[in-house]
Amino acid sequence: MRILLVEDDPLLGDGIKTALARDAYTVDWFTEGHHAIEAVHNESFSAMILDLGLPDMDGMTVLERLREASSLPILILTARDAVEERIRGLDAGADDYVLKPFNLQELLARLRVITRRAEGRASHTLTVGALSIDEASHSVSWQGLDVTLGRREYALLLELARHPDKVLSRPRLESLLYGWGEEVASNAVEVHVHHLRKKLGKSLIMTVRGIGYRLDRHAT
Repeated sequence: MRILLVEDDPLLGDGIKTALARDAYTVDWFTEGHHAIEAVHNESFSAMILDLGLPDMDGMTVLERLREASSLPILILTARDAVEERIRGLDAGADDYVLKPFNLQELLARLRVITRRAEGRASHTLTVGALSIDEASHSVSWQGLDVTLGRREYALLLELARHPDKVLSRPRLESLLYGWGEEVASNAVEVHVHHLRKKLGKSLIMTVRGIGYRLDRHAT
């Protein structure tokens, strides 16, 4: 999943980005609100982590502008602990709040919750046919057997499993696996798919020639 992080504190932003990358997320990090608004209008993200104390505009203004045209799940990050502020943010369209200082594991858990909620799922376990993915522990099983995956293999499989039987284009998959500024080999997605097929069999991920890939929910 690709996350948009909007945080102007360099140490905190770097810490969150590192934790998210370790948890198999692709992260694009901005320090100003107007850049975040522009990014949402031009790119596809799974969720946003938004700090309210930004240098160029108030984070609440960013939230309100985004809610005019986007249903992107948004997790507010703030030191403003007044109940009235939290109510205002939730009424403006925030999906959840995390108050500073916070525990990174709680932040990751709340991020998983709002992305699941956006997909209409209640459980942290995603099951598609014989495939099972536990998003909390990052464990994967296929036909009842545990499978060990690399970070980007896991991220690619999770994205395909979130949209079973739907064809996802190679450019879209690249954008979800690699953030801005990262070098991407022309065959990067193909290589990850090749590795997944070696571990999960050839029938689970189908190639749709000239378009992309889809996960077959009926594969055995």
